[in-house]
Formats: sequence, C-alpha cells, structure tokens
Amino acid sequence: MAAGNGLAFAQEAAEGSAPDLTQFPRNETVIVHNPEGIIRNPSWFNLWAVGAGNGVSNGLHQLTTDTLWFIDPDAGIEGASENAVYNSLADDIWQYNEDFTEMTVKLKQGIYWSDDVEFTADDVVFTVQKQAATPGTPYNGAFSVQVAEVTAPDKYTVHFKLNKPNSRFHTLFSVRWTAAWIMPKHVYEKVEDILSYEANPPVSIGPYTLHSFDPNGTWYIWQRREDWQRTAMGMISEPKPKFIIYRNNISTDNRLIEIRNGNLDMVHDLTPEGTFSVVQQDPQIQGWFPGFPYAHPDPTLVMAIPNHQNPKFQDKRVRWALALMLDARTMSMASYRGAATLSAISVPPTGTHPRDYHAPLQDFLINYEVEAGGNKVKPYDPNVGMQIADMVRGQFGDAVPTDEQAVRNAFGYGWWKQDIPTAEALLTDAGFTKNGNQWMMPDGQPFTFSVMVPQEGVVNRLGVIIAQTWAQHGIGATAEVDADTWGRQRVGNFEVNIAWAVETWGGHPDLSFFLDSYHSAYVAEPGQSQPDRNWMRWKDPRLDAIIEEIRGTDFNDPKGTELGHDFVKLHLEEMPNIPIMAYNVFSIQSNRFWTGWPNAENNYANPVTNWSNGRYIFTQITPVEGAA
Repeated sequence: MAAGNGLAFAQEAAEGSAPDLTQFPRNETVIVHNPEGIIRNPSWFNLWAVGAGNGVSNGLHQLTTDTLWFIDPDAGIEGASENAVYNSLADDIWQYNEDFTEMTVKLKQGIYWSDDVEFTADDVVFTVQKQAATPGTPYNGAFSVQVAEVTAPDKYTVHFKLNKPNSRFHTLFSVRWTAAWIMPKHVYEKVEDILSYEANPPVSIGPYTLHSFDPNGTWYIWQRREDWQRTAMGMISEPKPKFIIYRNNISTDNRLIEIRNGNLDMVHDLTPEGTFSVVQQDPQIQGWFPGFPYAHPDPTLVMAIPNHQNPKFQDKRVRWALALMLDARTMSMASYRGAATLSAISVPPTGTHPRDYHAPLQDFLINYEVEAGGNKVKPYDPNVGMQIADMVRGQFGDAVPTDEQAVRNAFGYGWWKQDIPTAEALLTDAGFTKNGNQWMMPDGQPFTFSVMVPQEGVVNRLGVIIAQTWAQHGIGATAEVDADTWGRQRVGNFEVNIAWAVETWGGHPDLSFFLDSYHSAYVAEPGQSQPDRNWMRWKDPRLDAIIEEIRGTDFNDPKGTELGHDFVKLHLEEMPNIPIMAYNVFSIQSNRFWTGWPNAENNYANPVTNWSNGRYIFTQITPVEGAA
C-alpha cells in the first residue's frame, strides 16, 4: 500500500484479479461485474466525503446504504412498488402542504443499523443538518440552499420547512441511481472531521455488511446480515445470496471469458459484437430482450446537440434540416450494428415511457407537419424499426422479433424519414445558398462545424457517421474526437456534440429529473459551467412556463404527464437538439448458478450492475437447483 495525504491508495493490480472463489459456494454467492477500473482508495467507505478516490460501484451504496424512497428505471417489483416508487426508509410517500413549502415524512419502524442501533428520525435530521453545514459533502449545496429547517416531531416523523416552494424536494431522497443516503448519527456525531473519516468497516443500514476487500482495489465481498429482516429491503423480501462479490478492472474480453467460466453472474456492459457472440454460443446467458437486440435501453437519450450560443444553430429551420438529412437505418447499423432503440421525441424509449409518451403520441407524430419551400410534409416514419429488424434478420434469423409490438419495443416506435429535398428547402428558407456542393450561410461563409465525439464506443461510431452524412450533403461537418467531451460540453466549448442531454427516472412518467435543469435561469454565459443536461443552452419562455407549472404540480399528479406531452410537442417544434436513440447497455446475466433475472418480459428492475436499484434483483433471484 502506498499512502499519500493521509489516504491509502492501491498499487497497480493484475487485470481481473479475484478472491479465492472456492471459499464461496456458488449456490450462496452472486458475483457481479463492477465497470470501474482499479479503485485507488479501496479502504475508504465514507460516502459523505466528495473526491476521496473510493469505489462508486463496488457494492457499498448498492448494498449497505438506504434513504427514504427508490424509483426504479424500469417497472419495479409488482406489489412492492407503485409506479416504480418504493417506500424504503419512509413508510409512505412524501406529504407536502398546499403550496409545497413544507414536507412531512413518516418513517418505517423496526429498522436497525448493523451495529444494533435503531434507525430513527434523528438520523435523517442529522444527515441534513450535518451536510448543510459541511462543504465538501455531496448534498451541502442542495440542503443549505433549500432547507430552512428540519425537525423530528417524534421518533418516526421528519418535518422539513423549505426556503421556497418545491414540489420535487423529495427527489433528493429518491434513488434513481444514487441519492441523499442517510448517515448513522451515532457514528458520525462522534467524528471530528467527517471529510477525513475512512469509515472502515462501514456501519450498514442495508442487508449486507463488509466481509473483506482487496487492498489493491479490484474486488469487494459483502455478507448478508443475520438480521436482514430488520432492514427496509428485507421487509420487501429475503435477499437470497449469502455473499455478493463485486469485481472490477476487467477488460471487455475477459468479462466474456469469466462469465463463460462461471466466475461472473452479471456483466455490466459489453460491445454489441461481444454480446451477439456470447448469447448465441451459451444458452445459459441472457440479455434484456430474449433475442436481438438483447441490450437494455438506458434511461438516457443520445442526441446530436448543437450549441445554441453559436449563431450557426439559432434558426430552428437549420436544426430541422440537419435532422432530415440523417438516415435512422444508417445510424443504427453504424453504431449498434442494428441493435439501437430509436426515439424521435425527447424522451428515452425505456422503462414506462413507451406507455406514457411514445405510444400515446404516435398519431400526433404521424400527422406532424414541417413547412419548407412553401410545401408541408409529414416527415415521421413509424415503420423504420420494422425496416431495421428486416435488415438484421438475415444475420440473426429467429432471434429477431417479428411481432409488431415487440419490434417497436426493441427497435423504437419510429424516426424521421431521410428527406434531402425538404432539408435543402429549409436551409434555403433560412437564407442559405449552395455553391457547387457546399452550403453557404446567409453571411456568405461556408457552413462548416465540428462534431465532437468520444474516443471510442457506440457513440463515437454514431458521431462519425452523422458527420459523414452531413458532409455528403454539402455541409462542412467533421468529426472531432476528444477525451474530454463531458468537460467541454459543460462550459459550452463545442459546436455540435454527440452525447445525451436527457436522463429520466425511467420507471416514473415525471420528466423533472432533466427538465428542471432546462430552465433559462440556469443557462450560463459562453465559457462558463452550468447545471447538467441543457448542454445545447436552449432558452424559450414557453419552456420555462412548462417547467414552472411542473414545479407547482404534485409528483404523482397525472397532470405532470400532460405537461410532459406539452414539452415533447414544443421540443418537436423547435428541435433544439436531435433525439436519436436510447443509450443501450449490453448487460448480460448467466443462469448457470442463479435464475430469475429481470428482462424485457419481466422488467421489475434495471439490470445494469452499478445502479443502486439493482439491490432489488437480489430479492427476486434464486439459486439453480444442483448448483454448488
């Protein structure tokens, strides 16, 4: 171990190193792939200090932490959740006063920390007050700005007074990937400086505690508590594995080898090609869909994102022209080898969103008109998914669905027709002219720009083909590969970026997870950092009005979905960015030792292994009879 700044950091470790797995019976042990590389500070288990070099997906927040509610990106366990919302430490959903300036929470009784101390309202109050008073903690900003007062009227009730109305305040305590984890007051009130406290071993409020970990930062082992019934997750159902092992620093190729050898049960992500190969070779391995495209549509939406603070992209006719030059079939084949789930609207085609957005808006999309050159055209193609399914059926045969609804679920509900004449008419209407095969802007300069893409992966492939397609039709677009695309887009240092600007709850129809950050009040000056997601820096008073009405609407009010439809329609009118496809994740699971994994036909949980919601998977799986 090498030490520095009072923290212990791991040395380089051999890729794929693992504990002695013979110590752990396979009918009692689930082995999970953690997508991280080497964890530099493996002995750090304090989640309330930012930037400590600890593991993010090593099982700590998946198995030992808890907060008031969970929202699964998929449907949630039937009977244990409603609209994908679980009451976790809370005994019921949030209760606001009439103007959303106060929130009351009733807590479950009979929950205990792993050191036999009861969980009470004092833990929640301490969590909020301590973080509000301590810069460097994850929720310092949110709590210090939003909370006027937090009190415990009794042992199992928490009452918040807010500085201003906020109908979404409860989402700070609602896990979508992570959230405001509750601190054990009896531990941290005794720590002088919580930012330098290692918390090794961690006190757990979840059903697992630390068994052991690799000092070189490549694996962690968690053991089920004997009193697992005294946890919120245990009150839903018994977590079946006695041991859960998280392994990280495994290359894509070795993930395939290890799951085939029985040394992994869940793999976070593979390449499309690797997934196609392994599910065909090993009938015990499954993807999300029972056949092609196998991948799980993540609750994020990959887009072509033009920078609205650049004069080149401030006319919506230009943005629509760029959209209608693209070919959905080409983009799907170039990026995901056909395994893409398309979306023409600014909502990911995942979780419950097809039910709440894509299916109900089909008639609107089919009849939607774009005016160009004095003509009106209907640019939407509801059958492009069927066309892509037909294109890949020759290679994958019966693995490709034929049922129309199954195809729409897997390949998307539709996308725009490639319509070059309409795209050119839109550019002409916007004052552009063509010089040979080069489009010229109204000021007479060539219409050229860079398309920023990541260094590798499906988004890289997608961005390259998009730039090439635009270039083929007279636009001087070139792909620009950069290792810091996220950092550059945060400060607006790009012309067009290929990334996602939408992330949703997934299993719940409310769009506030991303939409609130679209408010014009958050748009920063060029070169300055701004809140996540509105990377295109879109401003529109009509958008602000929708966001403000959502802020004054209860989270579970059906009116929120209606307002979500209003947003989708405004987005279509303006096309501030070009929605393309879900960020499909090629997660796979092996049924060799355990079965009952979530999938598209039983979508009770997001299958991606680093999400905290994955904890519920462990209550639904069972060991395979005879596995040892």
